[in-house]
Amino acid sequence: MRRFNVAVVGATGAVGEEMLRVMEEVDFPVAKLVPLASKRSAGKEVTFKNKTYIVQELTEDIFEKEDIEIALFSAGGSISAHFAPFAAEAGAVVIDNTSHFRMDPDIPLVVPEVNPQDIAAWKNRGIIANPNCSTIQMVQALKPLDDAFGVQRVDVATYQATSGAGKSAMDEMVNQMKDFFNFKLDESPKEKFPHQIALNVIPQIDKFMDNGYTKEEMKMVNETKKIMHKNIEVSATCVRVPVLRGHSEAVTVWFEKEITPEAAREALYNGKNIIVMDEPEKSVYPMPINVVDKDETYVGRIRKDIYRDNVLHMWVVADNLRVGAATNAVRIALKWIEMENA
Repeated sequence: MRRFNVAVVGATGAVGEEMLRVMEEVDFPVAKLVPLASKRSAGKEVTFKNKTYIVQELTEDIFEKEDIEIALFSAGGSISAHFAPFAAEAGAVVIDNTSHFRMDPDIPLVVPEVNPQDIAAWKNRGIIANPNCSTIQMVQALKPLDDAFGVQRVDVATYQATSGAGKSAMDEMVNQMKDFFNFKLDESPKEKFPHQIALNVIPQIDKFMDNGYTKEEMKMVNETKKIMHKNIEVSATCVRVPVLRGHSEAVTVWFEKEITPEAAREALYNGKNIIVMDEPEKSVYPMPINVVDKDETYVGRIRKDIYRDNVLHMWVVADNLRVGAATNAVRIALKWIEMENA
């Protein structure tokens, strides 16, 4: 199998580190690995397949200099906006984990289990966008149900872990918990979130828009339509909860046809990278603690609406750093390799 020169931009960040782990686990065909980060993080070390690599500074010419063929970006939207075009111009396919390119009509937005055919459009600009973490796990669960019953509308409330806001956000929650037990919570810094996150729930992720929804909520609305190539009605309420890893979602789905929990479970059983964990009588259902370091999306609490035969409720949980970011990016890269070498 042909091997590729791969750059990981943001290699010292939470998602960048996870990308390296996932690539190692799937035995990604790497010929040369080039970890990249800001000038501040350059010189740090990362490990891949028992080998230590020195992180290089991200520059405009590094992709051409290192003959990069695949560039995985996870270093923030402004970084991708500036540097991703240089990677693409140097001949690399860019897989970008930020929100910057997602709604660009010329750039494919891909979840391989849902719309792998869209990868072919990478040639437009040399870039493939990785969707928002909360969108990825939701559309993975929606896809087999849409194929069987036709999704019309989705109402979702998310319960999103602090890792979705980065390493420093996780540290802030842990430090606040420590300060709580030391009776110093009033003195604990509150920098990553608008309010205390420890022992709290914050019904705001990102900035509010004029329509009353946050940017995070509108990402779910718009990205779902683009990925599924369907004008599905979506309404989202995105909430930050004091969990380190693993996003949870309470999802209500309206279908074109009547649906039963049994039929829904059968469709989900046949879905790609989905695990049904649904034995409520035994208190068996997905929780964030179940999904850490897992590459599947877990679905449970599957039940029919009390009033309508075409409405279903379910609970969807996945590791946001893996399924919602690193794993999806690596799967896009593997699918790109498969399609380019078919």
